[in-house]
Amino acid sequence: MNSNELKVIAENLIKTFEYAGKESIRLYNEGLKIEIKEDKSPVSNGDLLVNEIISKKISELTPNIKIISEETVDLKVKNTSKVFWLIDPIDGTKEYIAGKDEYTINAALIIDKVPVLGLVGVPKKNRLFFSYGPGESFLIENGKTNKISCKKKQPKGKIVALSSVIKPSDLILNKLKENNVNSIVKMASSYKFCVIATGEYDIYAARERANEWDYAAGHAIAQNAGAIIKTLDEKPFLYGKADYRNPSLLIKRSENLND
Repeated sequence: MNSNELKVIAENLIKTFEYAGKESIRLYNEGLKIEIKEDKSPVSNGDLLVNEIISKKISELTPNIKIISEETVDLKVKNTSKVFWLIDPIDGTKEYIAGKDEYTINAALIIDKVPVLGLVGVPKKNRLFFSYGPGESFLIENGKTNKISCKKKQPKGKIVALSSVIKPSDLILNKLKENNVNSIVKMASSYKFCVIATGEYDIYAARERANEWDYAAGHAIAQNAGAIIKTLDEKPFLYGKADYRNPSLLIKRSENLND
């Protein structure tokens, strides 16, 4: 699949993501219906409707490519596909249910273990990120589309890390210390990848956690914007594992976080 084909697919998903985001807010305002899944995590009618909206459009655009979604995946079946979609209709379901604004809507196209295309909608922040190749990551905000490139937004000398928990483990704190971090901000969902891609924040480190659909879309946006993404032990972060489990993760806005 060439870069122009990927561009067309990404751009054809933008309106669908905007609509899905509005629908997620509408259902929240009406009062969500919530169930508890087998893994004890919550799922709402918002997750399911967003999944239906996005999956339908992706199926129209790429009818021959397999879709793997958090809400429909059979974890007993191993993934053997080389080209496939990963969808997390709402990443941060707990935040969504609680009425917070950091939940995201996600889809990524994986080709040979790499997320080459990704979209991340952040409905309550009115932000939509998309990417379809190296140097081609964008943010739509306030009706304007701007290219993003990990350019530092924090003052020189201030290096800000993101964390999904209030108190990171010693392993993570030591990794942040290695990178001269002097401030940590708690943030939920794949939004973390996106605000590193914009240069608003500098680094995120995490132990093994979550599944491939939680990271893939944000990964595409950040890496294509210039971010460096590896495991904590400096190995490539790849997709297409049989059980979908993520290894550890390190995202850096650039090699030198003061640049």
